[in-house]
Amino acid sequence: MPNTIRVLIVDDHPMVAEGIQSILESYDDIEVVGIPSNGEEAVTEARALKPDVILMDLNMPKLGGLSATEIILEQSPATRILILSMHDSPEYISSALAHGAMGYVLKDVPTEEIRQAIDTVMRGETYLCTGAEGSLKPKDDPDREALTGREQTILLELAQGKSNKDVALALDISVRTVETHRKNIKRKLGISSTAGLTRYALEHGVLQGTGHSF
Repeated sequence: MPNTIRVLIVDDHPMVAEGIQSILESYDDIEVVGIPSNGEEAVTEARALKPDVILMDLNMPKLGGLSATEIILEQSPATRILILSMHDSPEYISSALAHGAMGYVLKDVPTEEIRQAIDTVMRGETYLCTGAEGSLKPKDDPDREALTGREQTILLELAQGKSNKDVALALDISVRTVETHRKNIKRKLGISSTAGLTRYALEHGVLQGTGHSF
């Protein structure tokens, strides 16, 4: 573990971000390197500042926390991302983990727990707030392998009737990569057809609202 832990705090409420910054900077071995207010700024600052840990809010303008998490981890896989949220439902927690976050902490936890969460992910371990352990696997089938964040995104695109080529263009990846993800999605869900993927998406709320109801 480095002598100083560099932390980026991402939250669209300045008072919340500044409050957390004040708390963390009371520790001699933590340096807050930035407090971007949305997901787009988080991606840009993470690339430039290379923080060790990012405390990431979920619901933000321009780019949400889960999408920002996925992009940042594609660019810098070693970054530890902790979701810091007011939502305590298993659905939110499991989705955050599927998108690559290493931990999930509620905003109203004691200061010591935020510090404990940071130390835990710095050791390469997952930190979950109290009662969150059951969120690691899907509720409908606890033995089924969960979809990754990227696979969830591709499932959404495919469920909207897009071809592999269309998905590749939309996500700026190769067609072969889309084909690989598609095979993995079908294997994990036990579905053999595109119609089956669409039906699964409808039954699980993937196509409702913004489409990200995992």
